[in-house]
Amino acid sequence: MSTEAVSNKSVFTPFNVITGAIIAMGLILTVMRFYNGLGTVTNLDNNNPWGIWIGFDLLVGVVLAAGGYTTSSAVLLFGMKKHRAAVRPALLTAFLGYFFVVVALTYDLGRPWRLPYPFVVQSGTTSMLFEVGLCVALYLTVLFLEFSPAALEWLGFKRLRNWIHKGTIALTVFGVVLSTLHQSSLGALYLIAPSKLHPLWYSTYLPTFFFISSIAAGLSMVMFEGWISHKAFHDHMSEEYLGQHDDLYYGFAKGASWVLLGYFFAKVIGIAVDDEWHLLATGWGQWFLIELLGFVLMPCLLYAIGAREKNLKLIRWTALLTVAGIILNRLNVSLIAFNYHLPADQRYFPSWQEFGITIFVCTLIVVTFRFIVTRMPIFHDHPDYKDHH
Repeated sequence: MSTEAVSNKSVFTPFNVITGAIIAMGLILTVMRFYNGLGTVTNLDNNNPWGIWIGFDLLVGVVLAAGGYTTSSAVLLFGMKKHRAAVRPALLTAFLGYFFVVVALTYDLGRPWRLPYPFVVQSGTTSMLFEVGLCVALYLTVLFLEFSPAALEWLGFKRLRNWIHKGTIALTVFGVVLSTLHQSSLGALYLIAPSKLHPLWYSTYLPTFFFISSIAAGLSMVMFEGWISHKAFHDHMSEEYLGQHDDLYYGFAKGASWVLLGYFFAKVIGIAVDDEWHLLATGWGQWFLIELLGFVLMPCLLYAIGAREKNLKLIRWTALLTVAGIILNRLNVSLIAFNYHLPADQRYFPSWQEFGITIFVCTLIVVTFRFIVTRMPIFHDHPDYKDHH
């Protein structure tokens, strides 16, 4: 594109106008939240101390960022080298996901300067919240280091980039261990509320459910993000990335199908162990079956069909279905099936300001992702490092 063409390009594109309006709204709501307090912008109360900022921004944000550890471990630890080009986009998505999870958490907690407090002032190292906080903080640091070579190549800091790149395998192993811990610990958080969470979603296997589903979410999110990026950033993708694109989908679809099958049977075993079969005939049971059959078993079968028939379109839509199912599961655990016994007028529903902050944070992720991939070597190799991977 010529310099003249660039200079004549209007800044008032539909993307810029919409994101600009959302960011302006988010900044106003941010001032309202931190100046007037939590109660002025949320519908939270003593019965419902955790709302959409925990249920969606934190739980969903963390599980959808699992593509970082699933992709890097598949490529760097399990020998799927032919999918190497998918690692950086997955790590970037994971890094931004975790970073903005922390940003969103400050809206719920208030007093951002107290974020390090759990490492100094806490009730004991056996606390689940302490483990989650420690693992997320460490894993965010690991993701930053794993992603940093791309930024350092762009900035031209060769020596520092090469030094960090030597620790890639160690960082990957550390990231897998930390992800295993905090993905399952987020599920374990809800073990302390057996009387509040509906029995069909409450199980002593919740940590296992959260961990297994995070693998399916990570694989599906990589495919979904790749689908969107392929449309939006095709001009920034190398021939190597484009050449691996289809094989990546077929391999990840096959893997996601097996993981979802294991997740489905784990959920069934959970019902059998707690002997909750009779609850399946209730209204909550029908809602549970919609999640289990429509968003776990169905994508499991569709992924298998798509991988066997090399049907890229089917795999892409199945990735979207799986991501939607994982979001539904986390919202069921944290919001919908939580406090199920309360009267309707005492149930929690987010205020428009809570929705506004969530949309604001999601928009910041998209804008930051777009800024980085259009400048740094994410979908292509930097010319100076083509043989350094």
